[in-house]
Amino acid sequence: MHIDSHPAILYFGTPVVLISTVNTDGSYNLAPISSVFWLGWRCMIGLGSASHTAQNLLHTRECVLNLPSVQEAAAVDRLALTTGANPVPANKQQRGYRHVKDKFALADFTPATSGTVAAPRAAECPVQLEAGVVAWHRLGQDDPAQYGRIITFELKIRKVHLDTDILMDGYTDRVDPDKWRPLIMSFQHFYGLGDKVHPSTLAQIPERLYR
Repeated sequence: MHIDSHPAILYFGTPVVLISTVNTDGSYNLAPISSVFWLGWRCMIGLGSASHTAQNLLHTRECVLNLPSVQEAAAVDRLALTTGANPVPANKQQRGYRHVKDKFALADFTPATSGTVAAPRAAECPVQLEAGVVAWHRLGQDDPAQYGRIITFELKIRKVHLDTDILMDGYTDRVDPDKWRPLIMSFQHFYGLGDKVHPSTLAQIPERLYR
């Protein structure tokens, strides 16, 4: 049986991403999000327009998308309810956020030099994607109460860093889904992947054909 329902959020399950950006004073910011999807080497992310990360992206036009595995869940959780913005925006104050200047240190992540962007990589994350902003869009044009509160960014991936522990044996450019255990957020709770549930017809297509 189905019923009409009105959940406050629709986070049915997406990967957690830690976005590293450069602040206006040259220091680094690190923020967890889970509004993200990829198509080829393009990525779409959604952020609150008042967030420090969104403002950094509008200013610098670049970032690193760090993908934690389930092993980094505790470190990611240490970043919860923190913001690089000072003062803390009013909407985040209501939710209990606090300002933290060095979020890499708080999460115990190591900043690593990137190759194509000024923002650092989080060395402990198995996947690190250097990216540049190519477009952005403010959501909610049909609703004056919502318009401008959320920004979507289109990012172009410039450089990919993969931990060899998640690669298919004998490959340098193919991730083994049986080794890669991404951290997933579903309705604000952390989860991992379970076992494969069914053979995939799409998996029969060689990955090189998607280039």
